[in-house]
Amino acid sequence: MEIKDSALVWHHHDADPDFGSCQSKELLSHLENVLANEPAGVTKGLVAEKVLSMMVNNGKAPDFVMCIGDDRSDEDMFESILSTVSSSSLSALPEIFACTVGQKPSKAKYYLDDTADVVRLLRGLANASNPKPRQTAHFQLDLVELSRSFKTDPIMNPFSSGTRLRDMIRAIRACKTAAEERAVVRKECASIRAAISENDQDYRHRNLAKLMFIHMLGYPTHFGQMECLKLIASPGFPEKRIGYLGLMLLLDERQEVLMLVTNSIKQDLNHTNQYIVGLALCALGNICSAEMARDLAPEVERLLQFRDPNIRKKAALCTIRIIKKVPDLAENFINPAAALLKEKHHGVLLTGVQLCTDMSKVSNEALEYFKKKSIDGLVKVLKDLANSSYTPEYDVSGITDPFLHIRLLKLLRVLGQGDADASDTMNDILAQVATKTESNKNAGNAILYECVATIMSIEDNGGLRVLAINILGRFLSSRDNNIRYVALNMLMKAISLDSQAVQRHRVTILECVKDSDASIRKRALELVYLLVNENNVKSLTKELVDYLEVSDEEFKGDLTAKICSIVEKFSPEKIWYIDQMLKVLSEAGNYVKDDVWHALIVVITNAPNLHGYTVRSLYKAVQTSGEQETLVRVAVWCIGEYGELLVSNTGVLDVEDPMTVTEADAVDVVETAIGRHSSDLTTRAMCLIALLKLSSRFPSCSKRINDIVRHLKGSLVLELQQRAIEFNSIIEKHEKIRSALVERMPVLDEATFSGRKAGSMPAAVSTPQGAPPKIPNGVAKPTSAPLVDLLDLSSDDIPAPGSSGGDFLQDLLGVDVSPASSQGTNHTQKSGTDALLDLLSIGTPPAQSSSSTLDMLSPSQDNKSSVDVLGTLASPSLSAQSSSPVGSSSMMDLLDGFGTSPSLPETNGPTYPAIVAFESSSLKVTFNFSKEPGSPQTTLIEAQFLNKSPNIYSNFVFQAAVPKFLQLHLEPASSNTLPASSNGSITQKLRVSNSQHGKKSLVMRVRINYKVNDKDVLEEGQISNFPRGL
Repeated sequence: MEIKDSALVWHHHDADPDFGSCQSKELLSHLENVLANEPAGVTKGLVAEKVLSMMVNNGKAPDFVMCIGDDRSDEDMFESILSTVSSSSLSALPEIFACTVGQKPSKAKYYLDDTADVVRLLRGLANASNPKPRQTAHFQLDLVELSRSFKTDPIMNPFSSGTRLRDMIRAIRACKTAAEERAVVRKECASIRAAISENDQDYRHRNLAKLMFIHMLGYPTHFGQMECLKLIASPGFPEKRIGYLGLMLLLDERQEVLMLVTNSIKQDLNHTNQYIVGLALCALGNICSAEMARDLAPEVERLLQFRDPNIRKKAALCTIRIIKKVPDLAENFINPAAALLKEKHHGVLLTGVQLCTDMSKVSNEALEYFKKKSIDGLVKVLKDLANSSYTPEYDVSGITDPFLHIRLLKLLRVLGQGDADASDTMNDILAQVATKTESNKNAGNAILYECVATIMSIEDNGGLRVLAINILGRFLSSRDNNIRYVALNMLMKAISLDSQAVQRHRVTILECVKDSDASIRKRALELVYLLVNENNVKSLTKELVDYLEVSDEEFKGDLTAKICSIVEKFSPEKIWYIDQMLKVLSEAGNYVKDDVWHALIVVITNAPNLHGYTVRSLYKAVQTSGEQETLVRVAVWCIGEYGELLVSNTGVLDVEDPMTVTEADAVDVVETAIGRHSSDLTTRAMCLIALLKLSSRFPSCSKRINDIVRHLKGSLVLELQQRAIEFNSIIEKHEKIRSALVERMPVLDEATFSGRKAGSMPAAVSTPQGAPPKIPNGVAKPTSAPLVDLLDLSSDDIPAPGSSGGDFLQDLLGVDVSPASSQGTNHTQKSGTDALLDLLSIGTPPAQSSSSTLDMLSPSQDNKSSVDVLGTLASPSLSAQSSSPVGSSSMMDLLDGFGTSPSLPETNGPTYPAIVAFESSSLKVTFNFSKEPGSPQTTLIEAQFLNKSPNIYSNFVFQAAVPKFLQLHLEPASSNTLPASSNGSITQKLRVSNSQHGKKSLVMRVRINYKVNDKDVLEEGQISNFPRGL
């Protein structure tokens, strides 16, 4: 609003053009309605009309009429003058010069750029006036000249080098579409180019200002770079100011044209006008390159001792840029920088402290100098600052210069690291700052945070660290999310220094896990994970599990992963582990990863005294949480294995409530799971296997189970259809051997599973390749994935290189049909296929038995005859090695007519040493080699990736390229997440075929992509140290 002597004006220049115009029209309409019955006001139009009428009535008709205005209220005047003159009875109509100020829509015919042009026009009219009578012809000629001094309709000439920056901005803001904006910018740039080519000096500064605005909009402005240099070379301060501003905005240190300005900056650094010196320092501090730093360092060093504090301040900031570009120059600035620490002017002192901090980071010589010479002075400055009285000039929220506080604390942190003497010197002042600074204002919290960071970084002082951690505990109770977040960050660093002090704030940290802010929840959860130990695992886990029930859906994934990791790592006993995992599966089973419930099954198999308790607990849990897929899988597996314990109530513990479950109830659970539409292929396959086992354990339900299995023979999913056909054949035709086929699983070795999970299995055991993919019906399985094992606990293992290609029985049943002597002396070690159980629960036979693997299924113990186990005779026998005590091995036909070819004796090819293929500061890649029998040109490579850094790598992708004489095939990696600190690995198998085998060696280029702390990292390298003979 603008209050004038006779009017009240509303402006909307700074509003959106469309919105402002709409609002102004609405306001005008409202005012007209409100003031309709009020006395008519006085407008400029009415005054102009009265004046013209009086002149005509008095016989003094005007020779010409000129009216100039820059306001909305002047539009009435323009309209009134035009109508009055045209309707008057004058014989000769006077010339009308209606002119608005500024380029905008108006009823005036002419416009001027700004008020300076108006003054210049009026001065010209005054100078041209002659008191003597003038002839009409002369007067008409003067009017022609006057009309030429005006600019005509803005629409006809919208762009020129003299157009003001403000008018260009308004024209751009008035554009409705991007195309209109581009057109305006294109025309303006063309006008600026024309002015540059004409070497227009009058409007050079205005053109450069426009270019800077166009540059900020994202349009190219490279054609105006030389204009910056011309303005910098100008003698006047206003031109230099625009020139340096354009230099900092339109150019950067990579531009070659920057070399041309070095001499101009050097001259300005030695200028007598301190403001011009300040411009040069400001520009140098923003775009200084290494070459400019070397050339201009002496001038900047001299200006550090300049008489004016503003120049010293800018010189210090410029020095920071110089030493970052050329660290070798830091030693030249040590003494001037140390002198700045004695300044009384806070601005100079602030920049001096920052300069010393940066110098200490790039120069050990400077660091040692400041430790010896400056620590006492810095402590005194900080003490005076902390105890100073109220100073209005530097006061912020009742604290004297918190910015200087923070810079001093940061410098003390750098100087105190690794130096016990320096740390002792600053202990007292740090304690004073930590205790006296108020935390009810944001400025005080910022100082306290930096003080805590300094205490945590300097040498050990137990009392100070406890004080610092207590300050962070107070931060956690703040209502400000930012304060709580930085406190959690600092506590994560502090836990490695004093975990006991952090443990005292465990309750507050747990409350942060339930915070409404997602970032605070995640950070608090990570901190809780670090706080867990054997003493508090039960209480912390209970709190987290209770919160899991009410947590947001998007947070359940992270929370579930942390709970499972805590339970697995710190579990005091197996029953507690099973109870907690069942709670997690019941609340958030769909968020549990596969390796977690695989590990749960391994633990269950290793707790025989808890089998009954576990299956009953799972039965009750699945009744209430049947929608949790992972819970259903574990429950179905346990019912299939220990269903008779569920029905007979065997092994009831004191903590259990009595319950009665019939055989039909157990089958109902599995039938419901297999019929649920949300169940995936893995769950349904596990249900089929559980039904097969229950058909033997519950004879009374055998017919019902067979009906369920038979119904799935028509499934559209090939995997389920195949299993249903096989299991139906077993139930109907092979009742005698069914009980042997579906015996209870042997105990799984926890150490072996943990080794597989961490990717550290021996070379003889295949490394799992992640969860098996869901393969749609009609799509063939990849050749690298044999039949899915019973539990799908991991992806299918690839047979060891020495195994025969025809051992389908070994893949299917998990048994070893090779001669017993091939197992070596250690018969307790399971093969890779046996590690997570076979398809139909057949374990490895005892080592002492000299009979074939399948003799346990045969009604007669005859090693020399072939056995027809499932109805069809498969006669070929396996040829044994000469050292084998076994005469021959029998094969069987599992599914009516499924025959096997004789397996070939194992042939172990030459062995090759493992190599470190690639290694960086954070990553190590190892290659293990093997050959396929009978195919010397093909090399199988198992790549193992280890993360040496403390950060977890996600989205891990390994890529490789080979020359044309090589063919490369990469199989999927075991995971895309690489654990930190070598706590696990990722494995990936490669197959390389060398068409020039024996002539050329292998060579490979690799590229590794991963994310660390949400940043993409790319590592590349070439591998040429492959063993000879590959």
